[in-house]
Amino acid sequence: MLINKTINLSKTLTLVALAGAVSAASASALADQWRGWNIHPPSYPNSIALESFADEVAEKTEGRIEPKIYHNAVLGDQPDAIEQTRNGALDFANFNMGPMGPIVSATNILSLPFIFKSPDDMYRVMDSEIGDRFADALEEKNLMALSWFGSGARSLYNTDHPVNTPVDVEGLKVRVMNNDLYVQMIDELGGNATPMAYSEVYQSLKTGVIDGAENNYPSYESSGHYEVAKYYSLTEHLILPECLCVAKSSWDTLSAEDQGIVREAAQHAAVEQRQLWKERAETSRQRVLDAGVEINEVEDKAAFQAKMQPIYDDFVAEHPDLESLVEDVQAAQE
Repeated sequence: MLINKTINLSKTLTLVALAGAVSAASASALADQWRGWNIHPPSYPNSIALESFADEVAEKTEGRIEPKIYHNAVLGDQPDAIEQTRNGALDFANFNMGPMGPIVSATNILSLPFIFKSPDDMYRVMDSEIGDRFADALEEKNLMALSWFGSGARSLYNTDHPVNTPVDVEGLKVRVMNNDLYVQMIDELGGNATPMAYSEVYQSLKTGVIDGAENNYPSYESSGHYEVAKYYSLTEHLILPECLCVAKSSWDTLSAEDQGIVREAAQHAAVEQRQLWKERAETSRQRVLDAGVEINEVEDKAAFQAKMQPIYDDFVAEHPDLESLVEDVQAAQE
């Protein structure tokens, strides 16, 4: 009798254990495994903020969504990642608005040189209803922009000499992101624009395939570009917002409750990223200075701005429907 009871107890415990295992497996199977794209290394401000976003979403959805971020563009460069997110192969990403222009024409406004006066002005505009209008344009292309990150001010750097006036750009081969506006920007300054994947820039600078590029302090430093292009000139010609974007196909599968959690986590991530960015920009500036980089202020930015007028004229002529939005962005900073 005792033996039978022991056997029955053993069977019961086994069934309980199996039930628990099945339950755990079912919960895991029900979890939505989200894949996220990021171009930056794990220590970058954007990367840290994205990890915070992922942790908050996983915790507050109680594991219903489990985001995982792939840093260093291991899933492809940004143009590829944009397409993957639009078609649902990726669930979320941190995108710079520069390469977004060929897909969402309204975002080209954000790439007009000197459209923003300062990073703080950019934040104020993008956090307002004007930013909502850009988000609406992104949604039409299956991207949900849930918050806006900063990427500082982009300036020119090269291997040969400081840039103080537009004349100093003449003849330089300058890498730009894949957007016709940036090609035109360098062309108007007399340089030779070279669209190129970010991952190819270091070697191209080192071998002389290009003479320079343009970016912000943290990217210039973290990429190692300062090692081979030691002249950094503060043109500050572009102040580009970035989005924390979710694939619309992934977003539409969420309950209203989980959509609220994901949106709030994205907004928290933006607050963190902006503060980390400010700190990292100063750290990166000091690092490149310590490494012997020559940084020069550009005293007459008006000379550069005047060269950009044809870009504005051509843009409005090509996109008359966006003229009012250009004017609204400018007026919001007055």
